Amino acid sequence: MIALSDVESARDRIAGQIRLTPVMVLDRAREPLPVAAEVVAKLELHQVTGSFKARGAMSRLTDLQPDRIAAGIVAASGGNHGVAVARAASLVGQAARIYVPSGVSPAKAAAMRGWGATVTIAGDEFVTADAAARADVAQTGATYFHPFADPQVVAGQGTIGLELLEQAGDFDTLVVAIGGGGLISGLGTVIRVLRPGVRIIGVEPVGSPTLAASLKAGRLVGLDAVTSRVPTMSCHKTDERIFQIAQGVIDEILLVEDDDMLAASRWLWREFGIAADLAGAATTAALRVHPAAFAGSRRICTLVCGAGLEGTVL
Repeated sequence: MIALSDVESARDRIAGQIRLTPVMVLDRAREPLPVAAEVVAKLELHQVTGSFKARGAMSRLTDLQPDRIAAGIVAASGGNHGVAVARAASLVGQAARIYVPSGVSPAKAAAMRGWGATVTIAGDEFVTADAAARADVAQTGATYFHPFADPQVVAGQGTIGLELLEQAGDFDTLVVAIGGGGLISGLGTVIRVLRPGVRIIGVEPVGSPTLAASLKAGRLVGLDAVTSRVPTMSCHKTDERIFQIAQGVIDEILLVEDDDMLAASRWLWREFGIAADLAGAATTAALRVHPAAFAGSRRICTLVCGAGLEGTVL
């Protein structure tokens, strides 16, 4: 689907349109994490639009010819991708059309509209929003910005990996939240080439173990039901190409409950003033709930991938 060169090209194209987000050590907490390793967090919640999704959306946009931009921009999203696409479209004078499930955060839907997008609720799950977006594209000829099943989107997310290797030092474990799998695929592609010894751990909700189920089966499978209340991490079925990358880059997947993510979000806010959404707190939740999985780690790098107010209500 992508190579390291695609990620490097994406980094060059989106330079000046995204932020170099900071890293910080999660130390000196009143209630410390139950792992012996040092934990360094990459704060993508400080990214433009509040999540890493700005990278993929800009990568997709800057790879398009003007006629494809003029045809219109459409996306389906659980929240963060929609905000990123709306912002990207606005930079080229377009009003994106975003299809979202009913559980989308009202604040994220408002942010999409704030960037000029039209927001349409289409069903209760991403799969129905995706179908509505594809129907729009088939009827209008617009360009579809898929949140994960798109090489340029995945390459854009992979630019985080290039930054991490420069900012976070000699880490031996990388922990990444998984929705559809585009983030861990892009990051994993970079890390496997430039730092092959790093252990890559994915985190999925118990109610949406999309890649965990496929990796266990040894083939791409769809879930019978998605019960997680976290729309940005809820995905009935990923893309075949994402699954193939996942097979080569993921060492282990840990599952966490929605309430674990909420508790981790509150911990990040209480201890560090980090306002993470539930997906953004997923990697921290994995450290808190599954400390034994990190027993052999010396330096852990996690992503706080998105911003939200869920954890700020203590």
